[in-house]
Amino acid sequence: RRVVAFLIDMVIIASSLLLAGALVLLLGLVTLGIGWGLFFLLAPPAWLVWAILYCGVTLGGPRSATLGMRLMDLEMRTYYGAPAYFVLGAVHAVFFWLSVSALTPFVLLVCFFNERRRLLHDILLGTVIVNDARRAAMLRGAAAGGGIYKGL
Repeated sequence: RRVVAFLIDMVIIASSLLLAGALVLLLGLVTLGIGWGLFFLLAPPAWLVWAILYCGVTLGGPRSATLGMRLMDLEMRTYYGAPAYFVLGAVHAVFFWLSVSALTPFVLLVCFFNERRRLLHDILLGTVIVNDARRAAMLRGAAAGGGIYKGL
């Protein structure tokens, strides 16, 4: 579910930047080329800033989850259970990209060798990705013999 949430978030980030690019293109046409000067805002550093802001704002929000994580019923918490905050969400994104870039995607295999299935950047930052309250309650009910499996 975490990989699917990541892919959803990448689609959201990329599509919002593509929409911004289309708007700048149209603005350039309307202003006879003057508006195309705004394309510098869509340069690779701007993509990076947008992705960090997206992660910081969504993970630091009241639900402690990006939009993809919300769709997959996940949320991020500190190791002691507190909700995430803006700086933690932004740094989490930076650490993820640095660890995957420097250590190749094989660094994601770390989750198979620890009890809580945490990735390297989760361990370094003291974060845990958990089921949201609704999904956790449903799973507890199903494990107790009730919930969605009751009566089958």
